[in-house]
Amino acid sequence: MLLLDIPFLQSLISQFQQTSLLEWVGTISGFICIYLAAKENIWNWPVSIISVLAYSIVFYESKLYGDTVLQFYFLSTAFYGWYYWLKKKTAKEKPVTSIGGKQWLYIIGGVLVLTVLLGLFLSKYTDTDVPYIDGFCTAMSFVAQLLMTRKILQNWLLWIVVDICYVPLYIHKHLSLTAILYFVLIILAIIGYLDWRKTYREQIN
Repeated sequence: MLLLDIPFLQSLISQFQQTSLLEWVGTISGFICIYLAAKENIWNWPVSIISVLAYSIVFYESKLYGDTVLQFYFLSTAFYGWYYWLKKKTAKEKPVTSIGGKQWLYIIGGVLVLTVLLGLFLSKYTDTDVPYIDGFCTAMSFVAQLLMTRKILQNWLLWIVVDICYVPLYIHKHLSLTAILYFVLIILAIIGYLDWRKTYREQIN
């Protein structure tokens, strides 16, 4: 077929054929995890543990060291989020909260500072070829995950931005399956934001 003669598609097909079992495990569990999170299902946390363990190895082998360390952060927040969501459910408190302009300034400032620090560290002490992009994605994911554990509505907006950035990064790193995962995650993050916003509005009315 003529379509298969396009170099990019040939490269994509080749990468799929070389996709490791760990990347498949991380991708499939990642899909399930985000879907459950968007539905406010507490089982997203144990499923996320499977995903981050698989991806910690995948990212290390791909020299995405910021993302590798991030997986261990995700692992700790998965246990914390699991506990926090159980606690909130028991206490019958409002499950979704929102932030204002002042908090946004803190978030943006924190992401920028963390991006620079991570970028400098990765550039100087590792052999990665994408230190600042890796640093930015890691910083954004770090903050977004923290907001998710606290069930703050705007976590989804951060995930949308960072997932958009991750797609070309993973293509560059020959992780095509993961790139497709993150493309779908953009859509799921939009759905998650709309679902959580609906819940939040119902709570305050």
